[in-house]
Amino acid sequence: MAAMTHLNPEQPIEQISVAQDLTYNWRYDATRKQLMRLYENAKRDQWDANLRLDWSVDVDPEAGLVPDAAIGIFGTPMWDKLSAGEIERLRHETITWQLCQFLHGEQGALLATAQIVDTVPWYEAKQYGATQVMDEARHVEAYRRFVQEKLEHEYAVNPQLKQLLDTILSDSRWDIKFLGMQILVEGLALAAFSVMRDTTTNSLLRELTNAVMEDESRHVAFGVLSLREFCRDLSESERREREDFVYEGCVLMRDRILNREVWERMGMDADACIAAQLESPFNLEFRRRLFSKIVPNVKSLGLLSDRQRVRFATLGILEFESNAPSDVDADLAEENRALAMAS
Repeated sequence: MAAMTHLNPEQPIEQISVAQDLTYNWRYDATRKQLMRLYENAKRDQWDANLRLDWSVDVDPEAGLVPDAAIGIFGTPMWDKLSAGEIERLRHETITWQLCQFLHGEQGALLATAQIVDTVPWYEAKQYGATQVMDEARHVEAYRRFVQEKLEHEYAVNPQLKQLLDTILSDSRWDIKFLGMQILVEGLALAAFSVMRDTTTNSLLRELTNAVMEDESRHVAFGVLSLREFCRDLSESERREREDFVYEGCVLMRDRILNREVWERMGMDADACIAAQLESPFNLEFRRRLFSKIVPNVKSLGLLSDRQRVRFATLGILEFESNAPSDVDADLAEENRALAMAS
């Protein structure tokens, strides 16, 4: 993994040097039908954040946009000691931190997908990737507007998320970008968005999340379809290297959801708050759901060896290996059935 980056809020423009290959493909026969299907769906499903979302909806982050049970220390003695005003502030800080991390992750996805368009060798993947670049730009637009107009203050990118994004963006291999962004970051984001959609009490945030999720499910499918083909031909050493990358990425994603920055901004004992959060019933379920699609997708790519299974068991996420992987195959089968009935 790349070295940890220390962010300077006084210098918002950051540059990193990356190795970047560019691949032409002069064959336009489009033999990868599933990728072309995704491309057609992506064209059909483009949306405009200014038109689809009702930005006039009132947002009161101090009243709670998600249940208080989602806050890591809820129900503990630390929570009981908070005044009504401190609880209102903590609600505001917690949702702001979470949505800012969504925003930062979407910018990372924007940059990574632009790189994928350059580096992936297949014409069909380049064409679909271009639609995802537009998706990610729209997600950045929507979350930026929500954070700035409705929450009115921001958090910097979480160090663990930044470390993973730097690693994805600085690796010259297109399949590592797919693994890191399409399988790990997008897969985890899709699970986090589903929790947000199911628990938020605010209609604007719910509709924003719904709209983004429509795109994210295609993005994960893009990664699964592309990597299945690539991973079939990996050597044993190459496979082990990619398993290591996936495991290290899962560790970073597990550690990044502990909200340390929130507890520190609140002036609370961050270590004690994190210890309580690790035992919170809501957050235990949240962490479980984050990996519910990642693990079966990794398995479907052939990256869940016995060695990897031991490490996933240590992380407490091996239980998901028997879950259904991405809905790519089910979606395709359903479309084929519909076409057969129509004919």
